[in-house]
Amino acid sequence: MTALPRRWLFVLTILVGSFLLFQVQPMVARMVLPKLGGAPAVWNSAMLVYQALLLAGYAYAHWLGRFTLRRQAVIHLALFIVAALWLPIGIAQIAPPAAGQEALWVPLLLLASIGPVFLVVSAQAPLMQRWFAADSRAGDPYYLYAASNLGSFAGLISYPALVEPNLPLATQSWGWTAGYALLVLLVAASAAARWHARGDATVAGGESAGDEPRPTWRRQLHWLLIAAVPSGLMLSTTTHLTTDIVAMPLLWVLPLGLYLLSFVIAFSTMHRLTEVFAFIAPTVLLTIGALALLSSGGGSLMVALASLAMLFVVATALHGYLYHLRPAPQHLTLFYLVMSAGGVLGGLFAALLAPLMFDWVYEHPLLTLAAAMLLPLPAILPWDKWLKLKPSSARIGVALLVAVAVYASLRMVDGWSGRLDGAVAGWGMAMLVIGILVIGWRWAYVAVLALLMVGVGGWNTVQESFTGDRVRSYFGVYTVTDYPAQGQRRLAHGTTLHGLQRTDPAYRREATTYYGPKSGVGLALGKAEALAGPNAAVGIVGLGAGTLACYRRPGQQWTIFEIDPVMVDIARDPAKFTFLSDCAPDAPVVIGDARLKIAEQAAGRFDILVIDAFSSDAIPLHLLTREAIGIYARALKPEGILLIHISNRFFALEPVLAEEARARGWAAAIRLDPGPPDSGIDDLTGSNWVALAATPDRLQQLTGALRPRREAPLDGAWVPLKSRAGFQRWTDDYASTLPVLMWGSLIGKRAE
Repeated sequence: MTALPRRWLFVLTILVGSFLLFQVQPMVARMVLPKLGGAPAVWNSAMLVYQALLLAGYAYAHWLGRFTLRRQAVIHLALFIVAALWLPIGIAQIAPPAAGQEALWVPLLLLASIGPVFLVVSAQAPLMQRWFAADSRAGDPYYLYAASNLGSFAGLISYPALVEPNLPLATQSWGWTAGYALLVLLVAASAAARWHARGDATVAGGESAGDEPRPTWRRQLHWLLIAAVPSGLMLSTTTHLTTDIVAMPLLWVLPLGLYLLSFVIAFSTMHRLTEVFAFIAPTVLLTIGALALLSSGGGSLMVALASLAMLFVVATALHGYLYHLRPAPQHLTLFYLVMSAGGVLGGLFAALLAPLMFDWVYEHPLLTLAAAMLLPLPAILPWDKWLKLKPSSARIGVALLVAVAVYASLRMVDGWSGRLDGAVAGWGMAMLVIGILVIGWRWAYVAVLALLMVGVGGWNTVQESFTGDRVRSYFGVYTVTDYPAQGQRRLAHGTTLHGLQRTDPAYRREATTYYGPKSGVGLALGKAEALAGPNAAVGIVGLGAGTLACYRRPGQQWTIFEIDPVMVDIARDPAKFTFLSDCAPDAPVVIGDARLKIAEQAAGRFDILVIDAFSSDAIPLHLLTREAIGIYARALKPEGILLIHISNRFFALEPVLAEEARARGWAAAIRLDPGPPDSGIDDLTGSNWVALAATPDRLQQLTGALRPRREAPLDGAWVPLKSRAGFQRWTDDYASTLPVLMWGSLIGKRAE
């Protein structure tokens, strides 16, 4: 035996278990997406299931600690064998829900599909650490948690980068089953390596772990809060970035990846590095946390990177503090159970409660302030010691500094014009210096940070909450703003324009943005009567501000599909937008996931079906697969026309639809509308619309003769779709956005 018995075996076991855990979540999400759709109630329920199963796994690992190690091994391996009955992973076949029972049915479906497997695998990290520490020569087991998070990080990155683009879901499921079998062997080998251990762990140096009493409730509450804040901050950073900074594909991977890496550093042997993070964290929080209340990030990539840097530094500092507060190995599973509960608490607050409580991403500044309340605050500039001040004199000096910060914040509010310029920047720098000077006094430090947030655009954000022009749902933050100088009212989804109406009554029925009369959809709906007669049946997926409604003509039968009830409320409110009330007040609006709702429609119902379901630049991938297009084809009449909006800053989606058209033998064309020339009037936007029909003749009735791609698209011109050799058709079993990702757009200037 060496001084560190079989360390490699336990590291490998934990790595494999954590890797599998972060592979199964996105894999199952892909499997159930076509069945459940993208409604927020579905994914909130799914998140609750995952969080509950993870917490249950940690509770199970803690419960096992009451038995001898041999009995633990027997129980755990037996549970592994029983859970294997749920392999290979697939979606359970259970009866569909009764009306109104969906919220209960979704958790039941997920529990029936992966519950036992997820629970037993999630127990690996704490349980293997406890087994590792059962040998008195093993040393501190906590560093193995770094291996756990390294495995989680590898699973997180590899799924969208390697697994999803290369393997269909059936192959993924069998591959995961092979990984599960490997994990069972590794767990058995780990049990064998500790089979003759005496039982309870001993800490390094030979002191019995049993000498440490059970941690107090106050200490456990401290663990809970320190674990909750980085978890919530990770989610709030993701929401803040995608809502008010820049809508970028796969952006959610970066905050989650940095969150996991912070554990790797904090729980490893890199103690000096953790100390560096703890030292700089208060200053970083002051400098970048000042932007946490800013609701007009302007799409700045630098602001996005700064926010990610703050998350990483603060999470590492807090997790390092958590590591510092760890108990003896005897209480290891209790520590991880409380830590897991903290992670769940932070996640529930940021993902479920905040969208119900707030009309903006207020959870982000609140969690930033919570981090300031919990961080270790080493005095960077101990001026009170240098000046040899008494504590009472130092407190008076701190109070005076905070008073100056209040005055500076008020001056910043008065001078704020959307950016840090001139005197505003000067006052901001003064507040930053004050914040650094008061780091040793937590109340003052938190107060200065809050004042900085208010000064850097935060007051404008708070004021807007009292206007009633901003509303939030699980899909995002929507703001209605008037621009009198331009004669416009705009609907913004975060930083993305989501609708625009002219306020002049003479022009308010005119289509704007992506839906102008020269856009693909404008041309198609303008010809609806010529194509399908005076009683044309039209289906619209994606309501927005209701702009398309004013293409409706008397006698036409329109049905609109919209997933977000909040969007329906906005479009139907004449005080906000009048497209719907002016032009189609009686058009039914079907609320729910478009794919599921269209599947419920009668076959051959629509003459024209318009798919415009993107939220900012996010792709509803399940709406573009072979099976989804098949649902649309069933809902269309034999001579029906399908229109799909593919304007996007980050994804080139033409190959997806070109391959779909080729596989079906359909005719397809795209209208590349460049928008109007720069005339200072920005009510029209360039757009890309694809039209598909069962026959070339039918398509030609809409498009006329197609022009070559090399010619600049003139008014009314349609051109052939651009295909890509070897492009694999998207299906519910296989689809990946990486092959169509425009990498240059990720680092280029954000399109307006």
